[in-house]
Amino acid sequence: MNLRTIPRAAIGTYIKAVRWPIDQAIKLSGRGGNGTPSPADLAVDRAEAAVRDVAGTVTADKELRQDAARRRAAASQREKAANLRARARQANEEGDQQLTEAQRDAERKRQQAEKRAEQRRKQAEQKAEDQRKKAEQAEKRRKAASSKAEAAREEAIRDKARDARLDVLQEESKALGEQEEALTAQDEAKRLADAAATVKAERKSE
Repeated sequence: MNLRTIPRAAIGTYIKAVRWPIDQAIKLSGRGGNGTPSPADLAVDRAEAAVRDVAGTVTADKELRQDAARRRAAASQREKAANLRARARQANEEGDQQLTEAQRDAERKRQQAEKRAEQRRKQAEQKAEDQRKKAEQAEKRRKAASSKAEAAREEAIRDKARDARLDVLQEESKALGEQEEALTAQDEAKRLADAAATVKAERKSE
């Protein structure tokens, strides 16, 4: 052990003694642990590195100053790694948030699609019902028109039959009139013949 080793060990022991309560306070505050250094951890590391650098300069201890430089570099690396982990964690949180928003958006779109499909289904059902009613009305109109046409046809047949019967009755009436006239003429001729015979008989008896 040379003369420089003694103050170097003493400085290290002193720094550890000073730092121990600080490290404990940081742990108790919950800002350290889990392998992720807190800003307080990094500040203490840099402070220790600065103290070692100053002590190395004062004691002209090159190894102490090199150790201080390594500690500063390590603190920088730890800070960089912490920043990277923080960005990664933030990216993951943002990704989770984006995923949640995407899921919500997909659910909203699904509900909207279901609502539109339900509306289209109801519209299709209403259209089919309207067409069915129109078809029923058209069928009723067709049947009514057919019934009306059938009634008109039957009425025309009845009118034609009635006219035919009237014609027959008129012909029969005409024939009966002619027959009656013939009988009247026959009776008149017989009466005249009888009268003539009577007159002739009277003449003979005179």
